[in-house]
Amino acid sequence: MIVTIDGPAGAGKSSVAKKLAKELGYHFLDTGAMYRCVTLACLERGISLGESDKVADEAQRLKIELLDDEVFLDGKNVTEEIRTPRVTKAIKQVADNLRVRAAMVQSQRQWIQGKNAVTEGRDQGTIAFPDAPCKIFLTASPAERARRRVLQLLHAGIDADFDEILRLQEERDKNDMERETGGLRPSPNALTVQTDGMDESQVLQKLLEIVRSRVQTNP
Repeated sequence: MIVTIDGPAGAGKSSVAKKLAKELGYHFLDTGAMYRCVTLACLERGISLGESDKVADEAQRLKIELLDDEVFLDGKNVTEEIRTPRVTKAIKQVADNLRVRAAMVQSQRQWIQGKNAVTEGRDQGTIAFPDAPCKIFLTASPAERARRRVLQLLHAGIDADFDEILRLQEERDKNDMERETGGLRPSPNALTVQTDGMDESQVLQKLLEIVRSRVQTNP
């Protein structure tokens, strides 16, 4: 059983998807972390993000491991580093790189083989797993998503300005929606879940209801 959860930045997809996978006893695939790892590697290794072929070649060389709640890049724990504003500001060019996207989608499909999994990202229900029996599009208003992102960064000990986060988020939403390949949009058969006014436990319960209903109809 594959459960895809797509949606815009700051919708809380990663945290609730992890908990959903745990509740179901499924594996969890954080696809955004993969693109963030490529971005971080290029920034740290002096590879210009505008040199698309060099970025794609680097992406294919990297060893990215997603282990429970932690992300490892070539053996180094980068769980916190990949979530910093520095990486967020730079990720667009990596995410727009068609060779990188092809490599990441291939890796995602290989990773998920033989597993019951919850997979989270931007294009999981539309590109990576179009035949998934359970597709969810998780979203919230721009202000609510920015507020959540600020709290997340502050919790990690990173200073964050609401107005700046909101500006970056709106810019990223626009870029994600206009992306030629893997653009942000709900799959035609995805169920949209609007989470304004809901805390994470309420969102989790809603998603559990959806998945369990789909499991009954897709044994």
